[in-house]
Amino acid sequence: MRSKRLSTVEEQTYAVVLDRGDEVVESLTEWAAENGIRAARLTGIGGFRQVTLGFFDPETLDYRRIPVDRQTEVLSLIGDFAMAEDDVRPQLHAHVVVGLPDGTTRGGHLLSGEVWPTLEVLVTQSPRYLKRRHDPATGLALIDLG
Repeated sequence: MRSKRLSTVEEQTYAVVLDRGDEVVESLTEWAAENGIRAARLTGIGGFRQVTLGFFDPETLDYRRIPVDRQTEVLSLIGDFAMAEDDVRPQLHAHVVVGLPDGTTRGGHLLSGEVWPTLEVLVTQSPRYLKRRHDPATGLALIDLG
């Protein structure tokens, strides 16, 4: 286990509201880049017209895509931003649980999603930043606390 203190001062929190038709990963990443977000945590609720979830397969070192091509409720969206290894843009890492009309759920890594009718996201920025580095064992960009 590893740890790193990220804040001893007041954090800044933003409300980010996505509109109908916005692509969630692209929109949030662009917003974070424009606002200088280098480390943050986020939560959200709302809805998707369609969403693609992912399940990481350790044998192939890639995500199995799980398309949900129907209207869903975003029951829980949770994730973080950290800087990419190239230190140019923030990277979003988020997981989501969506609800279907019959009350069943689907969940996984958020790969993409079209917002409908809205997505309300709270982003809390850390005064220190995090960076992701490529992990050769998994092929993933994991947070490096060094």
